[in-house]
Amino acid sequence: MLNSPFEQNLERTPANHQPLTPLSQVERAARVYPDHLAVVHGGQRFTYAEYFARSRRLASALAQRYVGKGDTVSVMLSNTPPMLEAHVGVPMVGAVLHALNTRLDAAILAFQLDHAQTKVLIVDREFAPVIREALSLAKVRPLIIDYDDPEFPQENERSSYLDYEAFIATGDPNFAGRRPDDEWEAISLNYTSGTTGNPKGVVYHHRGAALMCYANTLATGMQRHPVYLWTLPMFHCNGWCFPWSVAAVAGTHICLRWVRAKAMYDAIADHGVTHLCGAPIVMSTLLNAPEEEKREIGRRIEFVTAAAPPPESVLAAMADAGFNVTHVYGLTESYGPAVVNEWKADWNDLVGPARAAKKARQGVRYVALEDLAVLDPETMQPVPADGETIGEVMFRGNIVMKGYLKNPKATDEAFRGGWFHSGDLGVLHSDGYIQLKDRSKDIIISGGENISSIEVEDVLYKHPAIAHCAVVAKPDEKWGETPCAFVELKPGTAAEADDIIAFCREHLARFKVPRHVIFAEIPKTSTGKIQKFRLRDQAKAL
Repeated sequence: MLNSPFEQNLERTPANHQPLTPLSQVERAARVYPDHLAVVHGGQRFTYAEYFARSRRLASALAQRYVGKGDTVSVMLSNTPPMLEAHVGVPMVGAVLHALNTRLDAAILAFQLDHAQTKVLIVDREFAPVIREALSLAKVRPLIIDYDDPEFPQENERSSYLDYEAFIATGDPNFAGRRPDDEWEAISLNYTSGTTGNPKGVVYHHRGAALMCYANTLATGMQRHPVYLWTLPMFHCNGWCFPWSVAAVAGTHICLRWVRAKAMYDAIADHGVTHLCGAPIVMSTLLNAPEEEKREIGRRIEFVTAAAPPPESVLAAMADAGFNVTHVYGLTESYGPAVVNEWKADWNDLVGPARAAKKARQGVRYVALEDLAVLDPETMQPVPADGETIGEVMFRGNIVMKGYLKNPKATDEAFRGGWFHSGDLGVLHSDGYIQLKDRSKDIIISGGENISSIEVEDVLYKHPAIAHCAVVAKPDEKWGETPCAFVELKPGTAAEADDIIAFCREHLARFKVPRHVIFAEIPKTSTGKIQKFRLRDQAKAL
């Protein structure tokens, strides 16, 4: 058989093949729209030319400190300009950006710093105390750079002698940087607690981040020059890759240091916000704000939410307030959202339970995801599209992580059978939309953050009066879900719920602490396995 003519004399060259990277989007925006407003933070304003120049200064300053390909630069920052600059400047030298979750305790932060082999650590002064404690526990000794927010000065003692603005001032605003030699190169590192409470490092590559630029803009209906309000933490899955996505359409980033109702309404009204993302807590904050803090919107704003689908009453209230809510679903391992509830026009006529049933579904694959399926995890065969047969939700495509850092066993298990196993259980409806039914990992999603039930249980078992315990998710109007602990005490001991909650506060980040403690016999199977599905039903009924 003759070779195809298309296989002859058609080679990859620099002219027709370049590795994908989201950095090209930021560079393009700076070239095409140099004077367009890129970043707003309090009274600070940066055009795209200025934003890109500052990012290049950061890259140049890092390079002068011998930071390069494969090094880790960790950041402990709020949604401020340095966080946006880190998303450009760090990968410009081939380094990997590791955004620390600002809600974590010192012990977990220390683990991450050591596991990531952090070489440079940029710290917002607000978080200096917990970082000092973390570094006292960690083995690494990174170069520390302090960011002292000029718009919101902090009183905490500095972490180092090196100031962020002084540091980037040493850099070259025309620094060329480097593009990845291969789009498979790592661009960022994000940690997820998984099922055991031991963080796993999820590695993203340039290709996936670049493709998310296009996928996010399509899923959210972003057109040229949107105004994006940063209510979603940029430390969470790199802000679902929106630091790069917004640049693809030359949008304006409205930084928000703290998610507060008045600040959000003021930003929406004063800056003409068109898009924002967030967990259900952000919706609750907006809807439940005192009347004196609310502002007239007068237009439709796109709000993208993840975690559990909002109740119909919340969706109706958001619509009345001027927000169109789009529900997405994904994991840290899928760069954030990889599934979207694509709303169809003929569903607008549905009311009550029929409409709520459509809204409750997670949806269909993102345009950048190659395949989405509900499979039997043992046979790897698709479940019937009957909306009833439960299987495991699985992903396949370019917006699935490279793997878990230094954890080949977990990586192999996650990719078993050529699919990424989400650990979430769901059903497939006849129209191809998926719907989650349970989380096999028993992860609790509170305020958009994952809480490992096993991590909380490990702390509870350290209490001297506790014989047996189990932690499940309890639905919460404000946070989406909160931990609920079921406890059996040892014979001859006594403890009150407040005592146990106080004990947990000493050993856990505050958002992981159970809000409810129930003293009851914990249901088990004949083999001694805890029946968490029964406990979840009890928690819902509380």
